[in-house]
Amino acid sequence: MSFFIMTACAKETPNADIKIMPETEKSKLEIATFGAGCFWCVEAVFELLDGVHFVESGYMGGKEENPTYQSVCEGITGHAEVTQIHFDPQVISYETLLDWLWRSHDPTTLNRQGYDVGTQYRSTIFYHSEAQKTTAHASMAAAQTMFKDPIVTEITATSTYYPAEDYHQNYYQQNPGQPYCARIIRPKLKKLGLK
Repeated sequence: MSFFIMTACAKETPNADIKIMPETEKSKLEIATFGAGCFWCVEAVFELLDGVHFVESGYMGGKEENPTYQSVCEGITGHAEVTQIHFDPQVISYETLLDWLWRSHDPTTLNRQGYDVGTQYRSTIFYHSEAQKTTAHASMAAAQTMFKDPIVTEITATSTYYPAEDYHQNYYQQNPGQPYCARIIRPKLKKLGLK
């Protein structure tokens, strides 16, 4: 029996109910920006962690200004699907977020996570400070012991961030019965011990 799995590049209907966190609230927290395949998956993991106040899906790392979901999915923009994680460092450290990153995807596969293939799905850490850069490199070196193959995650300075369209935000929580969510994201969360 086969089933249809909608990949992250399938067209979806916008969800007008999604609320975006005001800039004033975001400014009180630190930000981590990670790419680890489909941003629906990454968002679903990190939004469940204590100390994470808000997770937003978007695009970073390319040259095209104001990219759209469709242009990113075509692989012509250079952008990666990323999540910006707004967290309280008094509750959860950047190091702990990196630990979750390594556990939540396969950082040894180049430009691919499962069914999602292309440079937009590359494993990447965009650092926001020299401290984050140093911590990311140390964390990656430590994480290498968990993997047989070399980690190929890029560690790069942040560039212009473009929020994804509203219907991508909080995607798993809004669409738990969608085939991609049910077949890919839900088992991932279960494997990680997250509900």
